[in-house]
Amino acid sequence: MTFALALVLGTVVPMLWKLRLLWYRLDKAALAFGLFFALVVGLLVSGAAAVFTQRDAQQAAVRESQARSLDCLARNIYYEARGESPAGQYAVAEVTMNRTASALYPRTVCEVVYQKNWDPLRNRYVGAFSWTEFDALDAPSGQAWRRALKIAEDVYYRRRAPELPGVLFYHATYVEPAWSKERERVAQIGRHVFYR
Repeated sequence: MTFALALVLGTVVPMLWKLRLLWYRLDKAALAFGLFFALVVGLLVSGAAAVFTQRDAQQAAVRESQARSLDCLARNIYYEARGESPAGQYAVAEVTMNRTASALYPRTVCEVVYQKNWDPLRNRYVGAFSWTEFDALDAPSGQAWRRALKIAEDVYYRRRAPELPGVLFYHATYVEPAWSKERERVAQIGRHVFYR
């Protein structure tokens, strides 16, 4: 055991002595500058990585929000106007988007679509769009759903010039709500009448 200890001490002690001499001969200013430079570069790299990670997370959140908004808008088109002409479907989509732009309504498409207000006559909350009050609906599908999605994208991303600016209200032609007498009638498209 003493031979092994002597062998280790015989190799370690001279190596430690050389390191000590190297430390005293070393230019400390250059070492300090090198360490400072490495620290600055490390901080810059980690800061840039954090910025890129945050930016990617924000972009993912925006994409997710847009996907939710498009789905809500397409559902509103599908359930409110799938039997209408494309012009009627575009009009329903425009009213929905006009409401999101108005200070009188919620800020997001989904909040506008699923908004409910208290109706004292019915003594219950009533949906702004009638289909949102149904408990069970068939899932959107087929050509009508694909067309609703395309129209939703066109209106959401403003690929088409609005034809009903400022229009916030509409109703089916087979009803005449009391509020319609107080509003400016703008157009009738298919089976819907639109108002400002």
